[in-house]
Formats: sequence, structure tokens, C-alpha cells
Amino acid sequence: MYPTYGYAARDARTPLAPIEFQRRDLREHDVRIDVAYCGVCHSDLHQARDEWRNTMYPVVPGHEIVGRVAEVGPGVTRFKPGQLVGVGCLVDSCRTCASCAEDLEQYCENGFVATYNGVDRVSGDVTCGGYSTQLVVDEAFVLRVPDNLDPAGAAPLLCAGITTYSPLRTWGAGPGKKVGVVGLGGLGHMGVKLAHAMGAHVVLFTTSPSKVEDGKRLGADEVVISKDPEQMKAHANSFDLIVNTVAAQHDLNPFIELLRRDGTMVLVGAPEHDHPSPQVFNLIFKRRRLAGSLIGGIAETQEMLDFCGQHGITSDIEMIRMQEINDAYERMLKSDVKYRFVIDLDSLRAAAR
Repeated sequence: MYPTYGYAARDARTPLAPIEFQRRDLREHDVRIDVAYCGVCHSDLHQARDEWRNTMYPVVPGHEIVGRVAEVGPGVTRFKPGQLVGVGCLVDSCRTCASCAEDLEQYCENGFVATYNGVDRVSGDVTCGGYSTQLVVDEAFVLRVPDNLDPAGAAPLLCAGITTYSPLRTWGAGPGKKVGVVGLGGLGHMGVKLAHAMGAHVVLFTTSPSKVEDGKRLGADEVVISKDPEQMKAHANSFDLIVNTVAAQHDLNPFIELLRRDGTMVLVGAPEHDHPSPQVFNLIFKRRRLAGSLIGGIAETQEMLDFCGQHGITSDIEMIRMQEINDAYERMLKSDVKYRFVIDLDSLRAAAR
């Protein structure tokens, strides 16, 4: 067993606080990783505060993880000590169902094992995430991080990056396509960067005039203030794809009306409460589609990392110490971050000495 230091929520109401726990001994195909950086996802806050009503306490969040391989099990063939690697939202799946056979582990029909707040298929223990000094993961769920990417900026790619990359790839974003991205937060800013790198004409939708210039800096060809009916009307019936990253309940109809015939809006934001149902005729009369997408499988996540390596894409981040996580949560609720907090885990190691 490996003594490990982390930060955990012990209930839905109290701040995250230090915790010491044990990582399992290495199984044959396990990789032990010294965590260097971990991104802070809005899902972490939802889970810590039990807003999805499924949290198992104490919970150690974190699923945007980058670090170095420290040790490998006897059967490991893909990794060796010293390699820069990442771990995203998944650490296991059944590996036998139809979805797993198609490299779509995120849709495992027997339930994937989440990096934290999941249940280990072998031991039955609750999984603990990347707000910690080390991690033990089966090599099949470990990813290679391109050496040319800044490791801290690469951490959010493991969730925010793949969450937007997967629908962009699935629905064919590329040259000749008009792609909208709704919201300029942790997910949205990655959606803009990736859609731009794929060669699409990218339009950012935001409610904040102050984000116009930043949206263009990140790669948006146009920025629309979604509260302005005239700006919205100017884009009616014109989008091939809209990726909606907003994690708060809102009216979907104004965006559905912007889709051309056979256009698709994909929801990737995960709000605490469901959006109001859209008007059916907005879908029927243009054969428009409203879809959802959940991260990506391991193969697609590796493809995304390689794509980001080729194009030099990382997340725009603000580095924090582990001890600042509770303040970061409050700032995240106010959208007071550009555009992803990333925890430097050396801050936790130093405090634990």
C-alpha cells in the first residue's frame, strides 16, 4: 500500500480538507503515477456538494490529472518510469460490452468506473481522484501526454478537452462547416480552440460583452452576445453544429433556431437541474437534432491529446495551491477564472512533509 495525501470533502456542507489514505498495491497491469497537476472541473464541485445526489463520502475529487510514472506492475508494457502521462474521467470499465468493444468505454453498458466516487471492480473500494499526491491506475486507462505540451496546461485536456473534442469529431467539425460554441468557460474556451484548429468557421456565443476580444484571441471568427435578439437573428438557420457547454439551466430554443436543416446542437454542460423542454416544432420543421455527448473513450482521448500536441493546444489556466481549493470553488461559481484552475500538487507534498 502507498500512503497518499489528498484533499477531501467529508460531507456536502463543509470545506474540503486534508486527508491521508492508502493507494492499493500494484496489480499486474497497474501504473503508479506521481501527480504533478490536476485541473479543477465544475463536476468536482457538483460531486463535493452532492448536487447530483450520488456522492460517497469522503470524496477526493479530480479527473484532469497529469504526472510522471513512478512505478509499473510486472505485466505493464505501454509505460515506463519517468514518462509524462495523464488520467481522465475513467479508470476502468467492463471491457466486454458492445460499447467497450468499440472503444467507447464512457458509454460502458455495465457502468464505467469513475476516477473518483466510483467503485473499484476488484476490491469494491471507492475510487479517489487527482486532488492527491499519487494515483494507481490500470495501464489501459493511462494516456500519453505529448512532451511538447506544458504539463499544467495539458491537465484540463483530460476532461474539458475531450468533452468538446468528441462532439466536434463525431459531428464533423472542419473546413466548410459553421460551428457555434455556447459559453466561454473551462469547456467553451477549449471548444473554440479545437474547432478553430479543425478548420471550422467558429462563432462564440456569450452573455458577456467583456469576453468578445478574448473569444477572438482564442480562435473565434465571430462573437455573438446571445442576449441580443438582433445579433442572434442574423445567424438564423445557418449552423451545422452548436456545442452547448453551459452548465446552468437555460432556454435552448434560441440556439436551436440557429441550426440549419439537419443541424445538430450537442449538450455537454451538466447542470444541476434540467433545461426546460425545447419547442418540438423547432426540431420537426428543419429535421434538427438535439443530442448529448459524454467525454470520450480512451482511444479518442489519446487522439485528442495527439491532436493538441500537433497544434500546440493547451488550456488557459490559473495555477493554485491545493490549500486554495475552497476559494477556487467559490470563484468558479462566479466564473472568476480564465479559464481553468489547475492545482500544483507540490504544494500538498510540501505541506505533508
